[in-house]
Amino acid sequence: MRPAITDEFEPPFVVFEPAGQTVPFVFNVPHAGAIYPASFLASSRLDALALRRSEDAFVDELFATMVDLGAPLMTARFPRAYLDLNREPYELDSRMFEGRLPPFANTRSMRVAGGLGTVPRIVADGQEIYATRLPVDEALQRIEWLYKPYHRALRQLIRRTAQTFGQSFLIDCHSMPSTSVSRDDGAKADIVLGDRYGTSCAPILTELTEAALRERGYTVVRNKPYAGGFITEHYGEPALDRHALQVEVNRSIYMDERSLQKKPGFGSLARDLAYAFSQVIEALGGEQPPRQIAAE
Repeated sequence: MRPAITDEFEPPFVVFEPAGQTVPFVFNVPHAGAIYPASFLASSRLDALALRRSEDAFVDELFATMVDLGAPLMTARFPRAYLDLNREPYELDSRMFEGRLPPFANTRSMRVAGGLGTVPRIVADGQEIYATRLPVDEALQRIEWLYKPYHRALRQLIRRTAQTFGQSFLIDCHSMPSTSVSRDDGAKADIVLGDRYGTSCAPILTELTEAALRERGYTVVRNKPYAGGFITEHYGEPALDRHALQVEVNRSIYMDERSLQKKPGFGSLARDLAYAFSQVIEALGGEQPPRQIAAE
């Protein structure tokens, strides 16, 4: 008998907690999961390396030191090619499945049309994942057993943080293929910050993060080509003093994008991220009255 979906990942996600949370920050890594169940590999027409093209490889390690700064770090262990947490719960492509999707499924979003729904049809380089159609129940089980528990846990972290500190700052951590960043006057972005064009967080969070990263020598741009996905949009509520910022790191800085092997600069990037966010946390996580930031 096939094991339960949750048993295949043991556990499906992890929250790394500091000894005591001392700052109003939560770090989230939804796309670095690298456990590929045998049943998933068997259903795919791609090999394991090709499936990993959608993975934000090693991003959980890049941001691991945030726990030392006093903030919890949440990370998924299942891969993005299996289930994408940065989507609505039911963004599903009816062409992928045998059987009828529930009537509330969003089958017409741009992300579904592009093959990148909650259960993706393609990997990042455009290759089709599955050899045949999936049973509808398979998709619904992934959503019920993995997607919904993950988001419940993330909401609880944010709620706890906001209740404790009067405010919360969610940093949603990702990586991007180097080919996704266009060249402008010969410069290529090392890091893209997405704040939904100023709607998911107070401007000061984006400004401080950009300044701290630029101080470490990185080229930083805002919102292009990534303004933030479902997580940033859904959890960023500046009017309630709950802020969300997406951080996309150019993969070519820290790994070989073909072999998915770390480059020698991996450690220095991790240290730079730790230093930059220590500066941001120091500026925003201190004695400041909670509502002051929301009013800016």
